[in-house]
Amino acid sequence: MNALNKLMGPSSPFRGLDAKVMTGPVLIILILAMMVLPLPTFALDVFFTFNIAIALMVLLVSMFTKKPLDFAAFPSVLLMTTLLRLSLNVASARVVLMHGHQGTDAAGKVIEAFGHFLVGGNFAVGVVIFFILVIINFMVITKGAGRIAEVGARFMLDSMPGKQMAIDADLNSGLIGEAEAKARRKEVSQESEFYGSMDGASKFVRGDAMAGIVILFVTIIGGLLIGMIQHNLPFSQAIETYVLLTIGDGLVAQIPALMISIAAGVIVSRVNTEEDVGQQIVGQLFMSPRVMFMVGTLIAMLGIIPGMPNLVFLLCAAGLYFIGWTMMKNQRKREDAALLELPPSAATQEAPEASLNDIQFVQTLSIAVGHRLIPLVDERQNGALLARISGVRKKFAQEIGFLPPMIHIRDRMDLDQHAYTISLKGAQIGESVLYVDKLLAIDSGDVTGQVTGIDFVDPAFSLPSIWIDDDQKDHAQVYGYTVVDASTVAATFLNHLLHTHASELLGRKEVQDLLDKMSETDKQLVDEVTKLLSLTTIQNVLKALLDEEVSIRDMRSILEALLEHAAPQQTNWHELVAVVRIALRNAITQQWFDSSKEMHVICLNPDLERVLLQAVGNGGALEPNLAINVINQTRTVLETHELNGYPPVLLVEHQLRPLLSRALRRYIPHLCVMSNEEIPTVRDLKMVSEIGGDN
Repeated sequence: MNALNKLMGPSSPFRGLDAKVMTGPVLIILILAMMVLPLPTFALDVFFTFNIAIALMVLLVSMFTKKPLDFAAFPSVLLMTTLLRLSLNVASARVVLMHGHQGTDAAGKVIEAFGHFLVGGNFAVGVVIFFILVIINFMVITKGAGRIAEVGARFMLDSMPGKQMAIDADLNSGLIGEAEAKARRKEVSQESEFYGSMDGASKFVRGDAMAGIVILFVTIIGGLLIGMIQHNLPFSQAIETYVLLTIGDGLVAQIPALMISIAAGVIVSRVNTEEDVGQQIVGQLFMSPRVMFMVGTLIAMLGIIPGMPNLVFLLCAAGLYFIGWTMMKNQRKREDAALLELPPSAATQEAPEASLNDIQFVQTLSIAVGHRLIPLVDERQNGALLARISGVRKKFAQEIGFLPPMIHIRDRMDLDQHAYTISLKGAQIGESVLYVDKLLAIDSGDVTGQVTGIDFVDPAFSLPSIWIDDDQKDHAQVYGYTVVDASTVAATFLNHLLHTHASELLGRKEVQDLLDKMSETDKQLVDEVTKLLSLTTIQNVLKALLDEEVSIRDMRSILEALLEHAAPQQTNWHELVAVVRIALRNAITQQWFDSSKEMHVICLNPDLERVLLQAVGNGGALEPNLAINVINQTRTVLETHELNGYPPVLLVEHQLRPLLSRALRRYIPHLCVMSNEEIPTVRDLKMVSEIGGDN
């Protein structure tokens, strides 16, 4: 590393590159150079020792990791170590063939030590040991690790959609933030890539084992030919010298390969916990003293059988009894300590002081469910309602113009098992029931037959409905019912309530978020408006629009209208609402009349209109009797108007619109009160109904 740092010093052409970045390419170049350039025996000893050290390091790191991603570089490490062993095989084979006739130390001290010390200088024993190691590595460890990696990659890819949905559900319900969701998505992606890489990398080890066998035979045959033909060695001396050198070379390579294969098996076969492999084994294998006593008894019974090695078996049984007794003793100590640490009784325990941590703020939006509905909202069971809620929030933002707050979901044991409630700022705004294992058949008024089930009223549109079993779905659809599942019913009800209470959902944070979003495209406009108007005034204007079911998606038009008519320290935001509605007249008209050129509306009788204008001029208050008469007549006229298929729109003078909108919509929420200045010039008006006259 120091050499690399000097290489990339101030005067180096590689200045600016990190030494860590250059380590990989330099190592690859050195590995490839070993295949081509002859190495002295001392260099071979160094590299063989380094190879063994790297293998031990990889094995120990894999043992201490707590999850596979802690060693995400393992597939690349596997490739590098495999290339290193193959390069050393080539380099050592070159030295053995060139200088093997000089003696068993011709290829370095490491190969000589493995050839003499490990196999006692007997090349026949060396061949057998080498093949045993290759078989263990190739047939057992590598094959098992490869199969685990293959299955793990398949299951990881299959589980990715579910994990992504669970992350989205946690994000939508407010359990995690955007940063944590992004980190968890990245972890899921990295896990799939890791197991996919391990599935391919395991083939390197199998190929390395096969290459070791081939290199062994080629080197032995080549050494015999070179020793006998070029150096005139007798057959017995040639086979002993070259085979011993080749076996030593093979063992030097296969032992590190075996350690790397074990490390691969440990990595892919472990289960993600907060403990490393050693802690898992000790903690779970030696967790019950009863097991130790039973195994010790069985071993002792085997030990007293005549002909068995009694001493060994009885010593093993005694060791197991001692371990079991120690575990039982420690277990009793932990239980006694737990009893001593029990808190005092409620009578003697001093009540803790209250603190700010005892304050629990209410959630803006929350859903509580009975216990039979938990599968709908449980991420571990892929709850369908979680994805629906995410879609509802997204659709609401697209239609209304701002993102509603996170929806927090919890279960409540005091609710009926099929019931659920929806609350806004701690107050319940809706409740209904769901049947997870049934479908809802909604009668839209055109059904031709009947189905059997549980009678119900759709909570969103108050339509008569029936909860039916799955096997009746086809019949219900043939009869003309609209059939939906339980999660769709709840999501539709939630969507209806969000639209109904849209103005209450728009807080200062949501308004500031809208202004920040608008600043990305027109910062100057936002800055000019916020200099004239406070955030509270802007919020009041937007809330008033939402109260009358006017979308605030067109923030540019809203802000431009405010900028044109606002004044410093503006306090009468009702006047600003009127001018903003005029700026949004095309969108408001489109909302109620679509693309139709003709607008069939309700109007006021001229005499009633004069009376109302006079009341506005006197301060804006209506006499109680007059107000009641106007409300009752509006209801009567509106019923006939809607029966004819016309939208519930009342057209009045511009000065009357705020007063009548507040007075009438309190009792007739679905009525739209528009002023004549909000009608685009391209539309044709038709007064088809009149309030206060002879209808």
